[in-house]
Amino acid sequence: MSGNPAGRIARGTLNYPGIGSTEHGQAPEGFPCLVSRAYLGDGPDIYRRVAQGILAWELQKRSGLRVRTDSDAVVPGARVVSGFGVGPFRINAPCEVVWMHQPVPGAGPQSAGFGYGTLPGHPERGEEAFEVAIDAAGRVFLSITAFSRHSNWFYTAGGLLARAAQRHVTSRYIEGARQLAAGES
Repeated sequence: MSGNPAGRIARGTLNYPGIGSTEHGQAPEGFPCLVSRAYLGDGPDIYRRVAQGILAWELQKRSGLRVRTDSDAVVPGARVVSGFGVGPFRINAPCEVVWMHQPVPGAGPQSAGFGYGTLPGHPERGEEAFEVAIDAAGRVFLSITAFSRHSNWFYTAGGLLARAAQRHVTSRYIEGARQLAAGES
C-alpha cells in the first residue's frame, strides 16, 4: 500500500488502554470483559494441533471471516485485518498481535496462543486473546478472552447487534478449534 510503512496491511497504532492485559486476565477499567472456555478433548496431540492452528491464524480463517495478514504465522507485531459482510456492507477489523506464547517441548501443563489489539478502523477498541491449554490430567481447553468498547457513536448505537455479532464469531472460533482438535483440514 502506498504510504503505508513497511508494507503494513493496516495503519495506525493500538488504540486502547491496558495493552497486553489479556495475557494476565485483567481488563482495564471501563472495558467489559467476556471469557469463553471450551473443552476440546484429551491428550498432547490435540493440544499441539490446536496450538499450531491458533498460531497460524486458523481460528480466524475457520470462523468464516475474510483474513488478510502480513505474516503467515502469529508473531508479536504482526497485523491482521479480518472482514465480514458483503460488498459495501463489509466491516474490516484491523488488529496487531501484542503477545504470543509457543507450545514448549515435553508433556505437562502449559498453554499456547496470542492476544491482539485493535487498530484504527476496527469497530471496537480493545483486545482479544486465544489460548489453548493442557492441564495435568491431559485435558485440553480453549479460552477466548476479550475486553472492548465500541469505537464510535455508530457502533455504540448498534450495541446489542455488535455484542450478538461478537458472541456469534466467538462460537465460530470455538467450532474452528474443535475442527483442529479433531484433525479436520
